[in-house]
Amino acid sequence: MTADARDAAALGAEVGAEPADGVVPRRRRRRAVRAVALLVAVALGWLVVVPVVVLLATAGHRHADADGAPTAPVVIVLGAGIDAQGNPSPFLAERLDVAIDLYRRGAVRALLMSGDNSRAGYDEVGSMATYAIARGVPASAVVTDHAGFDTYSSCYRARSVWGVDRAIVVTQAFHLPRAVFLCRRLGVDVDGVVASDQGFTDVSRAGWVRELPAVHKAALDLLTRRTPTFPGPREHTLDGVTGSR
Repeated sequence: MTADARDAAALGAEVGAEPADGVVPRRRRRRAVRAVALLVAVALGWLVVVPVVVLLATAGHRHADADGAPTAPVVIVLGAGIDAQGNPSPFLAERLDVAIDLYRRGAVRALLMSGDNSRAGYDEVGSMATYAIARGVPASAVVTDHAGFDTYSSCYRARSVWGVDRAIVVTQAFHLPRAVFLCRRLGVDVDGVVASDQGFTDVSRAGWVRELPAVHKAALDLLTRRTPTFPGPREHTLDGVTGSR
């Protein structure tokens, strides 16, 4: 065999040789580590980016009080629970007081009470309506949506069921960015007004903590175009206020 032939044979043997023990497992481990690192980076990015996007997208549509609020045909009041006697919780009463103030100022012409009436003996929106009417809002200006089981459903139904395309939404500061973001993405041109959470430190703190997973769920609901439990049928009670047909 010539020298050239021997060199070629040796090269072929090297090319076709099996990797040394431990080389393949090390390569696989490196690939696995890179894949995990990528997933972690994407997850962390999602956790950080979503709240930032929501805050930035709603910055120009959130108002600290009724003084700075624009006008709209309707104010959407989001439920926040009732007590054992059927009275609005302190958080909910604050939201209702802001909505009543907006009505008295002439900033809105109707109140859309959106909350939970999914079980017997728990009529959240009925309690909300009673509270507003007792404080001088005409019953004809109060509409109740009994299937606002969450913020997404309230915003979705405001548009699809009640024909609302312009509104003010009232809730506490920790909740307001998500509420405004959802409603605007679901076709309702809303501005938000903050309801006070003063004197409810523990509840407010829990609300801020809960908001992080809630805002990510809201983003997923929008991405998947979730349909609420009761997406319809169309109601026309507010058509005279909203101008819908």
